[in-house]
Parts: sequence; structure tokens; C-alpha cells
Amino acid sequence: MSLSLPAESPRARSLTGVLPECLAALTGNSAWFPAARSAIVFLLDGLGAGNLTARSGHARFLSVAMARRDVAQTVFPSTTAAALAALLTGERPGRTGMVGYRALQPSSGRVVNQLRGWEHDELPVDWQRAEPLFEREAAHGRPCFVVTKSEYTGSGFTRSTVRGAEIVGVDDLEERVEVAADLAVANPGSIVYLYAPDLDAIGHRHGWESDEWSAMLERVDGCAARLARRAGPDTGVVVTADHGMVDVPRHRHILFGGGPLTDGLRDVGGEPRMLHLYAQEGAATSLAEAWRIAESARSWVMTRDEAISAGLFGPVDPEIRPRIGDVLVAARQGVAYYDDRVADTSPQKMVGQHGSLTAEERTVPLIRLGAFAR
Repeated sequence: MSLSLPAESPRARSLTGVLPECLAALTGNSAWFPAARSAIVFLLDGLGAGNLTARSGHARFLSVAMARRDVAQTVFPSTTAAALAALLTGERPGRTGMVGYRALQPSSGRVVNQLRGWEHDELPVDWQRAEPLFEREAAHGRPCFVVTKSEYTGSGFTRSTVRGAEIVGVDDLEERVEVAADLAVANPGSIVYLYAPDLDAIGHRHGWESDEWSAMLERVDGCAARLARRAGPDTGVVVTADHGMVDVPRHRHILFGGGPLTDGLRDVGGEPRMLHLYAQEGAATSLAEAWRIAESARSWVMTRDEAISAGLFGPVDPEIRPRIGDVLVAARQGVAYYDDRVADTSPQKMVGQHGSLTAEERTVPLIRLGAFAR
């Protein structure tokens, strides 16, 4: 069948190009950014360009900067595991293997968590298959730093995506920003990755339209302004995100625990707005048809081959194909899908969601500060 997928923003650059272009700017060879003495990538987890525009009054510094600059297009699925791996390796999910929040591990037949699977699901060291850009750069003598929350410094996901960098754990957001700026200033030629998960955590719990989210956005906005001042005019700073967010209240949940939507269904992966459905042997075609009949009015329903042919994951290595669901269901309306046969219903408490193909989820800021704003 022919898929009718949303067009990407004509202004958007790919998130996979952000770090390579920052590195190129350090030698004056970037097509995106002016030359800089050092560079900082400030990743605001969960801040879509649409979210920022809608709450511009709570983020005056970032909103003014974005109004005259570009946006970026994150990868599909628009989720943290896929997007951060793509940002930090320069490769799309078909090469990194990070094809969603939860995905099939073909060797074990289990669906594993791609953010925490190293600790909880015994994922191998090389589960994330692409070479981290920091590993390559550090091998050539470039100072590379990651400034993140302390709880992430030793995680398997962190090791798989930022090998080669010096990792600094700082829990307070304002202090994290200051440490990143000081590292960039003190180490000419360096690249610093500064990670802030704070908006995403609040968005999942309360929704991005909540007062709590707006209050955190004000704090993040102040941190971005502080980063630009402290890093100085010779340091290039780019503020971006891994995905945006859509609020899905409980009455918009779709429960599919029985009937034709689970006939022939073996396992469910992905996340509520982008399901990987793994079929029993010989059942993929009938499973896809059942979901198309029931859900095509509010979601894009496609087979693995259709998604790969459409280029949604980028070039897909043969070893990665089995990780992708036999059937993919990507929400186009404000809905989220839950298998109500599962005993743990705690994920249904999440308000803010992401993972699908909508502009709200895939279009993120690409804000240039410091030397990059020239």
C-alpha cells in the first residue's frame, strides 16, 4: 500500500547533523554554524518547537532566539532512546539499532527497554551499534565532556552513546549549566554535551500544558540565558531537544486487550503513541489488516517493510530489521494505546506523551547562542 505520511518541515535540519556541525565549526568548516573556539550542545529533553512557541511568555530568552533561527527534525520514533543515540552518533535508528523505547531482542525473544536495558534486561555492550562521535574525537585528541545528572553517569545507555568523553555528574540544573560553560571556556577546542531531563519528567507526570511544566520552562529559560553569558562570545552554543510532547488525558486512552487487535499478537514494544507489534508466525498480514480497519482514521498503521521502504528509520542494517515490529502503529491524533492485559497500569498515569510522526513530536528547536548566533 502507499503510505500517506506527514511532510517534514522545509526549514528543519536533521538532529543527526547537530553534533557533526558543531564539531565542524571548531575548525571553521560548518555549513550550519560560524566558527567557534569551543562548542556546547544543550539538550532539553521533551521541548518541542511547538511547545516552546505555545508557552513563549514563559521562555522569553529562548523564544526570541528561536524566532530568528532554525528548527530541527528529530528521528522516528520521536523518543529519547532513539533520538539521543542519533544525536550522539550522527546515525539514524536503522544504524544505531535504537528503534524505540522498548524493542525486541531477537536472540532472546524478549522485549527490552532501550534506555535501561543494560541494567534491567542484560543487554550486551554493543546493543547500540554506531560509534559515538565523542569516541572518535577523543581518539584524535579533542577534549570531550558530558555534563548530566549523577544518576546517568554510569548507565549502560550513557556508556554506549558517549564513550570517549569525560562524564561529569551534577544534579542541580543551574550548577550543571555553570560547570558546562566553565569546561568549554577552560578547554579550547572542546565539545560539551549538556543534558537536562527536567522538562520531560514533569511533562510525563503533569503534561506540558500544566502550570508545573510552565514553571520549569521559566527555570530552563533562565539557565539558557546564564549559559550564554557564562560561556562568552567565543563559545558556540546550540539549544535543541530530542522530541516534543503531546498531552493525552485518560479519556483519550485506547485499550486493546482483546478481540481482533490481539489475534496473532505475540509481544508489544515501543511506547503508547508508537507501538511495535510483534506477530506470531504467519500472523503479520492479518494483524496489520485488523489494525488498519480499526485505527487507520486516527493512526498511521504500517508493516515493517512499509516503514523501512518509506525511510522512517533511515537505512536499516540487516541485524536491526528484527528489532522493528511486524506492524507499527503511530498515532496521528491525540491518543495513546495500552495493552490492558498487562497487570502494571502505572504507565497509564503519564499525561505527556511522544514517539509518533506528528510535527508536535518531531519538530524541535535549534537555537544558536554565543559564537553560533553571529
